[in-house]
Amino acid sequence: MILAIRLDYPKGKIVRRAVDILKAGGVIAYPTDTVYGIGCSIFDKRALERIYLCKRMDRHKPLSFICESLKDISQYALVSNAAYKIMKRLVPGPYTFILNATRAVPRMMLTKRKTVGIRVPDNEVCLSLVRELGHPIVSTSASLFGGDPLSRSAEIEEVFKPYVDLVIDGGTLVSELSTVVDLTEDAPRILREGKGKQI
Repeated sequence: MILAIRLDYPKGKIVRRAVDILKAGGVIAYPTDTVYGIGCSIFDKRALERIYLCKRMDRHKPLSFICESLKDISQYALVSNAAYKIMKRLVPGPYTFILNATRAVPRMMLTKRKTVGIRVPDNEVCLSLVRELGHPIVSTSASLFGGDPLSRSAEIEEVFKPYVDLVIDGGTLVSELSTVVDLTEDAPRILREGKGKQI
């Protein structure tokens, strides 16, 4: 199923439909400020398994997730003063921050180092989904085998059947991934250069 949405003013009806699917253990594809993402509730183990299956990902490769705001990040990650100052400048935006996790994060979302990847996209669709759901959703690119992310909703629906229950169509998106920043130590480290500007 594909439902079109306005990126600047996402209709509540479509957002609620997507959140109902997430609450029922479903998987959705949705536009972000970088590429189309595939996601589910971070607390639904079966839905997480479906994402690993649909992307043919190694279970040991961690998935990042989306929070609504900088305030919400502190519930799921340990944020130092230095990290907070950096994120305050860059959030919301096309960045994935690697942080030490709190106990609120499900084990399946953690790396061996007990870190997590967290995003606050500059995209009202993503933020509306998290706000309506009440907790974070998984954010992994709509791509296979490390290839370029798919840029159109029809392609995503075709490639990821039957794993994705809903595709939110936000138009054609240019394939440009987020910048990944490791903030687990005093000095930030860029792990992947992407759409974000220099730190």
